[in-house]
Amino acid sequence: MHITSTFARKSPCHLLRESYWHNGKVKKRTLANLSALPQPLIDLLKAALDRQLPLGSSGSPAQVGRVRQHGAVSALLGLAHSLRFDRLLFHKPCRQRSLALALILARLLKPGAKLRLERELGPTGQTTLAPLLDIADTPVDDLYEAMDWLLQRQPAIERKLAQRHLCEGGLALYDLSSSYFEGSRCALARRGYSRDHRSDRPQITYGLLCNADGCPVAVEVFPGNSADPATLSAQVNKLRQRFGLQRLAVVGDRGMLAQTRIAADLGAADLDWITALRHDSIRKLAEQGCFQPSLFDTHGLASITSQDYPDERLLVCYNPLVAAERRRKRMDLLASTEADLALMASSYAVGKIDRDELNRRLGTLRRRKMGKHLQWSFDEHSEAFSSTRNEESIAAEGRLDGFYIVRTSLAEQDLDDAGVVRAYKSLARVERAFRSLKTNGLRVRPICHWKAERVRAHLLLCMLAYYLEWHLRHQLAPLLFSEEGEPQHAGGPVGPLQRSAAAQRKDCTRQTEDGSLPLQSLADLLAGLGTLSAVELQYEQVPGYAVPTLSQLEPLHERVFELLGFQPHPAPALSPPPDSGGAESTKAPT
Repeated sequence: MHITSTFARKSPCHLLRESYWHNGKVKKRTLANLSALPQPLIDLLKAALDRQLPLGSSGSPAQVGRVRQHGAVSALLGLAHSLRFDRLLFHKPCRQRSLALALILARLLKPGAKLRLERELGPTGQTTLAPLLDIADTPVDDLYEAMDWLLQRQPAIERKLAQRHLCEGGLALYDLSSSYFEGSRCALARRGYSRDHRSDRPQITYGLLCNADGCPVAVEVFPGNSADPATLSAQVNKLRQRFGLQRLAVVGDRGMLAQTRIAADLGAADLDWITALRHDSIRKLAEQGCFQPSLFDTHGLASITSQDYPDERLLVCYNPLVAAERRRKRMDLLASTEADLALMASSYAVGKIDRDELNRRLGTLRRRKMGKHLQWSFDEHSEAFSSTRNEESIAAEGRLDGFYIVRTSLAEQDLDDAGVVRAYKSLARVERAFRSLKTNGLRVRPICHWKAERVRAHLLLCMLAYYLEWHLRHQLAPLLFSEEGEPQHAGGPVGPLQRSAAAQRKDCTRQTEDGSLPLQSLADLLAGLGTLSAVELQYEQVPGYAVPTLSQLEPLHERVFELLGFQPHPAPALSPPPDSGGAESTKAPT
């Protein structure tokens, strides 16, 4: 570590630099800019570095002052700059853009309430987020105003994302999810089908639009009782009018792209689509003889036609692994239903309940949807109750286990059969985005905002944070357990995904390819980056001044920033400037 000085006219420059080895070559990096310090302090630093005095000892002129976590903030902020993410929010620097960027980065660093971010930006903050963005001591009201400002920018932001990641003739993945809501004063909070299994809470629903690789492009919030197909028209208008796309295929699940929505929304907008048939439609096609289930004994893919679906391609897919799982699940549900039925029968036999009460309880068996496979009766004379399985019904339903039919309006010259099936199965990437939003990674819930516009801004923040996470996972894949390339389908496009040989070696060794570093999850990797700290050095000979510098880079830090393609930011100033008297800000939070 050394100080280099250049003396240009009226503007001397003093840099704290460090030399290091990389691939057999000597390289240098700048740790801090010392130009703003007085010349006596710079001379003292040079003397201390030349003498190599032990830092913090009784004989050393330098003492350690404030210490803040720096590595994770620098990595995320540098990634945002390299992706031109800041310009995506607004084309020129301003305070509102910096606050919005802090709100987004906070979802990745340590998600929590906006009040927690206010404390992080204050004197008790644990990271260098505030000094790097120059937003120290920001009250929470300013953060809420930044959310409102960002929401007004949402159409422009999503349009720029669409220009980057959607193209003519490509695919757009769309799916819907929901999250429960704390409180009941928001106009969007409604009772509906809860995908969080929290029927005791009102909820909101939100649709996520991604490209074929799963990169998020747009998000939209709907009332909690919105049905999946009812949200499709808004996405079609967004793709055609706001994004200006003319040739695009929308991929949605069988519940999203219902027949009425295909005709009313996608057909009217002249957009192609890929979806799947419901089980009752598959059974009807099998009864009409459009395909024979007995001909499929392994992973199969066959193209069929039907008069019920003119101008469409129907692709019959069979997966024996899915068939075995469905049979197992059916037998487990039947066993549980029969156990409940036995308890009801015993209560009826000993006279605890009468026949009317037994009939009422028999109606509750529909919750497992297994009542259709059971037959029960009452004896005409003794009124004894008995039940048996309907083996014919069970066998009839089991003949279609493992079958699903993908339907599309795309011509074969636009996308072949295998490509259509892979496109439909790529909806799993949107599901992966929902898992990241809901788990401890970004924590979209609990949602405590009362105003509908703040709820929409909160979901926009989470979507933009996932956008950064998506790129971060791809660039740091060699250090993560995740797949670095595109996984292959075992047994063709219908078969399950199989990890590549490189990913399987990762699972066995749990080390990077060269064996120098252990593999980690993204959360652990960001925590490890936090050990790269910004440190202030204080000197008694020059009171009132502190020199910010970085701690020693470890091999993990060097590898992360090498993969990201930039060096960590120089250590920012952690103390108030000398003219403020060195006192902490006493501004009370609002």
